Amino acid sequence: MGSVLLNIIFAIHIIACIGIILFILLHAGRGGGISGLFSGMVETFDGSGIVEKNLDRITIGFGVVFAITTILLFILT
Repeated sequence: MGSVLLNIIFAIHIIACIGIILFILLHAGRGGGISGLFSGMVETFDGSGIVEKNLDRITIGFGVVFAITTILLFILT
């Protein structure tokens, strides 16, 4: 049972790692970034687009999952 749980947590950890990498690369740097291709002219009052805010939320979500699985893997191994 412990081995199955460890494998499931490890798989979730790998998915979170790949997700963090992909969504960080989608963020805009000093230029428009890849997210600028999808947002178009839709922007909020503070200058950051809706797509960029959604990318922030998703990246934070992957970061939280990554942190939790890292701690669980440390405890279980």
